[in-house]
Amino acid sequence: MSEVSTDGWLDDARRCPSPNQDDRPAPGDIDLLVIHNISLPPEQFGGPWIEQLFQNRLDPAVHPYFADICQLTVSAHLLIRRDGELLQFVPLQQRAWHAGASCFEGRERCNDYSIGIELEGSDTQPFSDAQYHRLAAVSARLLARYPAITPARITGHSDIAPGRKTDPGPCFDWPRFHALLQESCKPEPHS
Repeated sequence: MSEVSTDGWLDDARRCPSPNQDDRPAPGDIDLLVIHNISLPPEQFGGPWIEQLFQNRLDPAVHPYFADICQLTVSAHLLIRRDGELLQFVPLQQRAWHAGASCFEGRERCNDYSIGIELEGSDTQPFSDAQYHRLAAVSARLLARYPAITPARITGHSDIAPGRKTDPGPCFDWPRFHALLQESCKPEPHS
């Protein structure tokens, strides 16, 4: 099993540091995992655009949609591409700027105490097998590292920002993800 380094980076993730992060108010208070989706331009996959957005390098001249979002200062801890590639933008102990105005079980400001994972995708297209398997494996590692995050404390962006956000969307198969997560959390047999 791959590891989480002491500085909060996953050893099997491609590092793409984002300036859009800061210190958590209580660094030991990580007890929520938020699943998102993102595609740039909308409904299109591939290309460097998500990385560029999270690194404040998105060129507004490349696509008309980018002119509306290039000034945003947003990030997530992790991104899982369609082929299962894992990218990391923010160390886990830092606060990524992924949830915005949000509330979980009556507690606001979810960025303060959550880890955000983006899936390259949209509300209208199914996610790939590689993404489900990578998401389950990464989530199992996060649950092991942060015991306050339980399967019941894994939620969608739409659940913490209802009416404002819709992701990960109706195409995200929560039962499939939870089944894969349960499998990933099983201890490996000793030989």
